[in-house]
Amino acid sequence: MTKIKVFCARSMTVAVSRLAGDFMRESGHEVDITFGPVGTLSAKLAAGETADVLILGAPAMAMMEQNGSFVAGTRTDVARVFIGVAVREGAAAPDISTAEAFRKTLLGARTIAFTDASVGGTAAVYLPVLFERMGIAGEINRKAMPQQSGGAVAEKVASGEADIGITLIPEFLPIKGASVIGKLPAALADDTTYTAAVSAGSSVPEAGSAFIAALVRPDARDVWQAAGFERAG
Repeated sequence: MTKIKVFCARSMTVAVSRLAGDFMRESGHEVDITFGPVGTLSAKLAAGETADVLILGAPAMAMMEQNGSFVAGTRTDVARVFIGVAVREGAAAPDISTAEAFRKTLLGARTIAFTDASVGGTAAVYLPVLFERMGIAGEINRKAMPQQSGGAVAEKVASGEADIGITLIPEFLPIKGASVIGKLPAALADDTTYTAAVSAGSSVPEAGSAFIAALVRPDARDVWQAAGFERAG
């Protein structure tokens, strides 16, 4: 049995765990996955930790590819994810159809939950920049409920503690009571493509490549969609 060590973005937990389970049953290989915010996993790598397969946001992966961190030809776009907005199930859905409508909704909310920027995840890094760009960072800070994970954001919405939650759509879906009302308006959106590759230092590159292939095969599409992603390409 070959053991494949994987570092993977946390928002992909549901889909990648399901597909890894299928892959292990079919291949006989063992897949050991560490899920975490992209920033956290990048810091682990910078500190000297290693993995056979990386599945991270495309910008981080592009930088690593330039440094020769991957086996040539193994980099593969896996899935796209969008930042979404959620309210408590049963609550009236506010208007987020345009940038201006979204702005009014944020300003009218009592409390807003999102991931703390210090966590280093995709949405956590993007949202403070977005609020600054919209000119409402000060107002948002006064009503903000920063959380340590997207799941915690969803829980604040589901409990009613937050009027609105903003994080990656897949992080809302496992939490009962949080209802996604849509993506960020197109003018403000920042969709992210997650990319996989076999690390240059992997001792099991063939098994790593086989695992990546299992993530993107046609019959995996339904798994990705159910988890809130769009398959890349």
